[in-house]
Amino acid sequence: MNILGIGGVLRDAAAALIKDGAIAGAIEETKLTRKTDPGHLPEASIAACLKMASLTPEDIDVVALARPLPAGSALPVALRTFRNARVVSIDHHEAHAASAFFASPFENATVITLDREGDLRCGAKWAGHGNRLTLEDEILYPDSIGELYGRVTKLLGFRQGADEHLVQWLSATGEPKFQSRFEDIFNSHNFEDLTLDKTADRADIAASIQKTLEAYVMRLAGEGGNLCLAGGVAWNALMVSALEASGKYTGVFAQPAAGNAGTALGAALHVWHENGGARIDAAGYALGPSYTAPEIKQVLENCKLRFKLLPTVPETIGAAVDQLKQHRIVAWMQGRMEFGPRALGHRSILASPHDPYSAENLNTFIKHRDAFRKFAASVPAELASEYFETGPNARHLATVGRVKPQYAEQFRGAVLASDLIRVHTVSQEDNPLYWQLLHAYGEATGLPVLYNTSFNLFGEPLVCTPRDAVRSFYSSGIDAMIAGNFLLEK
Repeated sequence: MNILGIGGVLRDAAAALIKDGAIAGAIEETKLTRKTDPGHLPEASIAACLKMASLTPEDIDVVALARPLPAGSALPVALRTFRNARVVSIDHHEAHAASAFFASPFENATVITLDREGDLRCGAKWAGHGNRLTLEDEILYPDSIGELYGRVTKLLGFRQGADEHLVQWLSATGEPKFQSRFEDIFNSHNFEDLTLDKTADRADIAASIQKTLEAYVMRLAGEGGNLCLAGGVAWNALMVSALEASGKYTGVFAQPAAGNAGTALGAALHVWHENGGARIDAAGYALGPSYTAPEIKQVLENCKLRFKLLPTVPETIGAAVDQLKQHRIVAWMQGRMEFGPRALGHRSILASPHDPYSAENLNTFIKHRDAFRKFAASVPAELASEYFETGPNARHLATVGRVKPQYAEQFRGAVLASDLIRVHTVSQEDNPLYWQLLHAYGEATGLPVLYNTSFNLFGEPLVCTPRDAVRSFYSSGIDAMIAGNFLLEK
C-alpha cells in the first residue's frame, strides 16, 4: 500500500509518503521552495516524496489530508491527478496523535496533543493501544495553553506564533515568580488580564510561563505508563525534559516533527495502521532528499567555486576533523535532510568544544541571535552517559539534559543555565557518517563531542539543496563547508 499524507496546508505544509510499510520520504514545503504559500497544496513536497519513493501519481493508493483545510477547498479536485487513489480527511489532532503514538516504540500509551488551535481544538488526550487511538478528552479553543504561552511571548517583545522557543530558552535563566499569576489567568480563561509590572525581569516572566506549562501538561497526562506528545507545544524541550525526569512515566516520546508539518506523517500513519499495518520506525528522521556527488559538483562548478574532492569516507571525516581541530566552524551537509526543524547531523553547523570562542562565534557572527540561545552537544549514544545525564528523546534533540559536574567547565559555552544543556545522542544506526565523525574527533582530541546547530541563516528553514548550502555558506561567517565529498574553504 502506498499512502501519501498531506498536512499543514494552512500553515507549514508538508507531505509524507509510506511505501509498502516504510516511510519513503517526508519534507516540508518551505524547505524546498524557500517561501511560504499557505492554503495551497504542497506540490514541491509531493513531487519530492514521489521521486524519493520512485513512484508516480498513479501508484498512490490513498491520499490522506490532515485538516483543517481552506474554506471551500479545491484540494480534492487538485488531487485528481492521483486517479487511482482514495482521498480521506483526518482530524487535525488525530493526525498529531497518530504522528506521536504510531512513530513511538510503545504498544500502549497515553497520547497528549497540544497546540494553539487546530480543527476547533487546542488539545486532546488519547489512549493508544496497538493499532488504535481512542479519544478520551478534548480541549476546545480558546482554553489553550499554547495561546497563553504565545501571548506571553508577545508580552516579552517576541513574535507570537514564531518565537515561543526563545521564551523557552530564556526561561532557563529565570525564576518562576509569577507562576501562580499565570495559572490563575489560565484557569479563569481571561487572557485579556495578561499584564505584568514592566519592571519585572523578562527571564522570570519566561520561567513562570514555562513552569505553568509543565505543571499543566503533567496534570493533563496523569501518572503511569507511557506518554506520547505531539502538536506545536511538544517542541518545548524543557517540558519534555521535565516529564522524563518526573519519574511518573515508564517512557516518554516527543514527536520530532511535532508541529503542523508533522500531521502529514500522522495522516499517512493513521491510514496505514487503520488498515492493520505494523509499526514503522522513523529512526533518525532523515526523511528528506539527498544529492549525489555529480549533482553537488554541478552546482559548485556552475557557481565557479574552488573545491577539493574527498573521494573516500575516511578522507571526508579526516578533512572535517582537521578543520575542527583548528577551531574552524564547519557546515556539514550529508545524506538525506532531516524532517522537522532540528538539525540531527545531516544539515548542521559544527564547532569544537575546545574552542573558548565557539559560543560567541556561532551566536554573534554566524546565527546573529541572542546569547541565551545555546547550541546542542552531539555525542555518540553509547558514550553519552560519560558526559551527560539525559533522556531518550535526546536521540532527536527533543529534550534537555544535564552536564556532569566534572565536565561543567569544558561545556560552559553550551550550558543554558546551572547544568542544563541540550544533548543530541547519535547512534551508528541513525546516522553512521556523523557517528564516525564524532568518534574520529574523539580519537584526535580525547573528546568525542561536537557542538551542533542548524545549518540555516536569518530565520530560514534548514538548507535542503546544494545551492541552498552554497548561498548560506557564503552569506555567513562559517569557515568551511563539507557537502557530500567536497570541501570548500574561505
